[in-house]
Amino acid sequence: MKNKNPKPQHTKSNESTIHFKGTFIAVMLLGVIMVASWFGVYALFLSR
Repeated sequence: MKNKNPKPQHTKSNESTIHFKGTFIAVMLLGVIMVASWFGVYALFLSR
């Protein structure tokens, strides 16, 4: 008789999840900085 709830063959450690979370935060922070700089340049353009 087969097991009805088989365990997954691969298990991911918490270290990889933390690594991807840190990468996501770094990319989002970089995106915010880029968008803020674009708005700053646009505001400078409008003020002239």
